[in-house]
This record gives sequence, C-alpha cells and structure tokens, in this order.
Amino acid sequence: MAAVFDKPSLLQRALPLFQGFDGALAVGILLLAGAGLLTMFSVGLDHGTRFADHARNMLIAGSILFLVAQLPPQRLMSFAVPLYVVGVSLLVAVALFGLTRKGATRWLNVGVTVIQPSEILKIAMPLMLAWWFQKREGQLRPLDFTVAGCLLLVPVGLIMKQPDLGTALLVLAAGLSVIFFAGLSWKLVLPPVLLALAGIGVLVALEPRLCADGVRWVVLHDYQQQRICTLLDPTRDPLGKGFHILQGMIAIGSGGLFGKGFMQGTQTHLEFIPERTTDFIFAAFSEEFGLAGNLLLIGGFIFLVLRAMAIALEAPTLFARLLAAAVAMIFFCYAFVNMGMVSGILPVVGVPLPFISYGGTAMVTLGLALGILMSIAKSKRLVQS
Repeated sequence: MAAVFDKPSLLQRALPLFQGFDGALAVGILLLAGAGLLTMFSVGLDHGTRFADHARNMLIAGSILFLVAQLPPQRLMSFAVPLYVVGVSLLVAVALFGLTRKGATRWLNVGVTVIQPSEILKIAMPLMLAWWFQKREGQLRPLDFTVAGCLLLVPVGLIMKQPDLGTALLVLAAGLSVIFFAGLSWKLVLPPVLLALAGIGVLVALEPRLCADGVRWVVLHDYQQQRICTLLDPTRDPLGKGFHILQGMIAIGSGGLFGKGFMQGTQTHLEFIPERTTDFIFAAFSEEFGLAGNLLLIGGFIFLVLRAMAIALEAPTLFARLLAAAVAMIFFCYAFVNMGMVSGILPVVGVPLPFISYGGTAMVTLGLALGILMSIAKSKRLVQS
C-alpha cells in the first residue's frame, strides 16, 4: 500500500526531462515566438487559416526542440554522416526527377508528401563539418580544410543549380562558419572578403552599364541579375520587378517611431505588401510597431545569437562548440538577410524571418536547430552538476 502512495506524480516524472535546460535561451525563444504569433494574428487574420497553421507549426517545432534536447551531443554526432549522405542523395534526386514550380526545380515527391531536400542541408551541413573536425582534433592539416571545403561545395552547387540562391547562401554561411571556427587562417579569409567588397563597389559604380537592356551576366540566372539590378535602382520598374522592394520600404517608413498600431497597417491590410505572411512579414511588422518595435525585435535576435555563442564557448567538446557556433550563425544570417532584403539593402531572396514568417518546413528546421542548441547547453550543465 505504501508503494502506491509513494509513486511519483506525472509532474515529478516530467521535471527531470527539463533538467539542465538553458533558462535564458528558453526565455528568448518564448519572447520571439510570442512576437511571431502576435504578428501573424494581424497579417494573417484575413488570410485563410495562416494564424492557426502558424501556431500549429510552432507547437510542432517546440516538440522537436524538446525531443532533440534530450539527445546528448555525442548521440547527435552519430547522425552527422547519415543525414549528410541522405540530404545530398535527395538533392541529386531532385536534379534528376524533381518537381518544377515557377521555373525552379526544388521539390521531390516521396510518395506520401512533397519535400524540399535543401532544407535538410541547413542542419546536416554544419553537423557533418563539425563531425569532420572533431575526428581530426589536434592533428588538423591544410588538406583537412580542403576536404571540408569540398564537402560544403557539393550540396551548395546542387542547391544553386535548382536554382535557389537564398538557401544556397544559408547553407554556405553555416558551413563556412564551422570551417572558420575550426581554425581557418585569417590570411585565407581576408582575400575573398576584400575581393567581394571590391566587386560590390564596381557593381554600384557601373550599375547603369551593367544593368542596361540587353546586357547579360554569365555567372547568374536572368532572374538573379534582375534582382540585383532592381536592388540598385528599384525605380527602374516600380510596378513590376521593383514593386516588392518599394512597397516594403514604404511600409517600413510609414510606421514611424511607434507604428500605426496593432492591426492598423494600411499597406498590409490593403494588400500592397506582397507575401506579407512569409518573406515580407518584417515590412508588415514595421508598419504596425514602428522603429521601437523593430529595435525590440532586433534586440531579441541579437540576444538569441549572443546566447548561442555563449553556449558555444562553454561547450565541452570541439564538435559541440562548432555546432553551436554554426547555429548562432544560421540565426544571424536568417534575420540579417530577411530584414536586409525587405529594407532594400540586399537583393530579394526567399529567406524567412525566424519565428515570424509563415512556413512549416522552415519552422521544423528552426525547432531542430534550437533543440541542438539546447542539447549542447544541457550537456554542459549536467557535466558541471
């Protein structure tokens, strides 16, 4: 009889599952998730079931976060090679017999559903490279960095061929961050950075000639060239290719210091902002919450990135450090690229704003990345205890 009364409650049995969770990281996640739900309620209220679907996607991402956080980093490392191989194999399958929509071949029908394999590489790529450098800890040679570069360029090349420049840049940034934090010399980093800056300067200076009618850039697809030229001068085609950027800038500017108020955005609700629930949701957020709201949102992302870097610094193994740093870079790139393209300082690419933009696949990737981060933070706290 005593054994029956001494049986632990469901809450007592569940509490150990949360042991070691990073409280600061959890608070940051909840605040950004709240901002996402608030924004989606406004912009998606007259857009079918977007708000309900966004809330459901967040619950799915939260469940994935919780489950992945229960796995120790050593267990995560065992998934690196299989996940990378599966991801690259699926990208090859997309190239051979993928589904084409709006001129891009990015999707694959696997029978029960249609998937976008490039999303897998956003996590598989840093996992694979972190595994690679962990195996060579203490005996790194220049050849090891060369092999890492090849492992990175294969999926990036396949994704660019689809073409999907936005996802390719995110995968490239995640992989390069692992290679850099593994110890790549500054002497190898500075030349391409300086070359890129020089290229941007030349592009801006020669924009009238390079973007003239009939001029074609060999290295880019036509639509990519048009996006860059539109970025340099959106007024070239204000009702066509420049419409997205101009309307986004108008919405951001009209928000002023404190915004027009919750659900009071005219550019948003009169449907001048294209893709207002996905890629351009930051413009809708800016219109309703103004500069003050933007600063709070940007502060939330900065806190998340800095917390991820702090977790990386405290991680017990090289694999965990590199992986946490890569996750921090992923969130930085997502937020910077999305806000930059909506604000008119970067070309328009299909990159969502974490927590805020609608999208099931992106939300699952988000939950997986945060789960990895929480797993690494949890492993450090459990070691200390």
